[in-house]
Amino acid sequence: MKDVLILGALVGALAMPASLLAQTSTPAAGTALGSVTLRNAVMADGQRLAPGTYQVRLTGDTPKPGVGQSPDAERYVEFVRGGKVVGREVATIVPQAEIAQVADGPRPAPGGARVEMLKGDDYVRVWINRSGTHYILHLPPAKG
Repeated sequence: MKDVLILGALVGALAMPASLLAQTSTPAAGTALGSVTLRNAVMADGQRLAPGTYQVRLTGDTPKPGVGQSPDAERYVEFVRGGKVVGREVATIVPQAEIAQVADGPRPAPGGARVEMLKGDDYVRVWINRSGTHYILHLPPAKG
């Protein structure tokens, strides 16, 4: 009987991380995160993005994680306009439970997005909330 209880506890302990992982996993590559409108030209991974509306979607590419950083903490996203990929950039992925520790100010509603120039006009923050997972990008304004 003691062996059965120990085996049951072990199975339960091993099953828990899998269920937690399923709750925090990010969508598949190609998943549309939402639409954003840029009021000013910005740079995304060395490419100039003109003002306008873009569809933002996930890629399967991830940057090399920093020391102590989860491998799922960042993913590249693509900016699509007129059916063509015109730029890409790294998005930081933040679960709903941790967003208060990372960003302040008004949050986008689930399924929504916010695009705002940050203090000092050094970066444009693109913030997308898809199903309670937040995707945050910081894009420098394009010069000239």
